[in-house]
Amino acid sequence: MLGIGKRKLLLLSGLFQEELGRLPSAFATHKGMHKTNANGHYNPFPYFTFTGPLRPVYPLSPKRTVPPHIKRPDYSEDGNPKSERKFISRNNIKVLDKKEQEGMRKACRIGREVLDIVAREVRPGVTTDYLDEVTHNATIERNSYPSPLNYVRFPKSVCTSVNEVICHGIPDQRVLLDGDIINIDVTVYHGGFHGDLNETYYVGAKALADPDIVRLVETTRECLDQGIQLVKPGMLFRDIGGVIEKHAKSRGCGVVKTYCGHGINQLFHTIPNVPHYAKNKAVGIAKPGMCFTIEPMITLGTYKDKTWPDDWTSVTQDGSKTAQFEHTLMVTETGVEVLTARLSDSPGGPIPIPDTKREG
Repeated sequence: MLGIGKRKLLLLSGLFQEELGRLPSAFATHKGMHKTNANGHYNPFPYFTFTGPLRPVYPLSPKRTVPPHIKRPDYSEDGNPKSERKFISRNNIKVLDKKEQEGMRKACRIGREVLDIVAREVRPGVTTDYLDEVTHNATIERNSYPSPLNYVRFPKSVCTSVNEVICHGIPDQRVLLDGDIINIDVTVYHGGFHGDLNETYYVGAKALADPDIVRLVETTRECLDQGIQLVKPGMLFRDIGGVIEKHAKSRGCGVVKTYCGHGINQLFHTIPNVPHYAKNKAVGIAKPGMCFTIEPMITLGTYKDKTWPDDWTSVTQDGSKTAQFEHTLMVTETGVEVLTARLSDSPGGPIPIPDTKREG
């Protein structure tokens, strides 16, 4: 997911070209105000009120290149997802034919391969920029385009969301620490189709030993699983959120409302919208051949979000940790096919939630 919320996408699509054209010179002037450490690293937003301890660590590495023979989505050059804007008002959710379904399966299999490769590199001491490099190289080695790259001018090939970052974290020079959690959100574009998935991983032994972190991550994983169990022909897309929110609240967690799952096929983001909270007003009924994502974002504290000045990084307003899991799904005649399903050797995976109840 580079979900940005459909309403935000509509606003950005028409306005971002002019505003972004002014950024390079303004940014260069402002950079002189930053305090740079011995490594040349700095916080680009020194006067921003951050909600938690995480800080961006700039400069960003140069934009990574994609070989010319690899098929690109329509936004790869100018950042404008024109096809999405064209179809955003359509009421009919696309039903894929057999050939298109095979295209989705292949893109999603590649996406799973790439995510697993990147996840094996997660450990204390590596930077999120390094994880972006691994993602980019693994994607182009599979003759695929990293879908996030230049989508509405997103600068990197993967989203890396650490600790209080809900989604859309931009890979930078920050080093992962023992006790962090990180969500890695991979999407690949292959053969004209997007395959989208993400998982949250524990960084080091301290994270695995923290009962609140484990409760958060495993509850989020279970929320996705429970949402998937609903999927079959005739399901109302609005019903998924009720199941997810009920389970999250049973574990003392919150559910982010700003961002949602989405339709996916030849378009990165399209209808239907799939909210993860109860009593939503999503429209649409599942039919065989439809593809979409479920990707709950669950928090230890407030569900409310705040966006950093980079216009991408979304964080919890109280700085509490947050986790996310995502699969791309296809409705079948009898139920659902998880196109991005974990493999037998996929890194990560569920662990038991500690029992923290005390007697007396």
